[in-house]
Amino acid sequence: MSRKTSLVLMAFLIIACYAVPYLFLGGVTGFAGAFLFWTLAGLAVIALNAVATAGFVRGNGR
Repeated sequence: MSRKTSLVLMAFLIIACYAVPYLFLGGVTGFAGAFLFWTLAGLAVIALNAVATAGFVRGNGR
């Protein structure tokens, strides 16, 4: 996966983090659905950040 693709997926994930709790989980009184969503969203953010920054190299300090 390229860096650009992972950043585009990150943008969709950010939109989903706003949309899903209000549109799909708003009427759910249980905690399990929201907890599962935020756990999976957090893992997806970590994975996409790892892919997006995989090509970064440490400079010479200048």
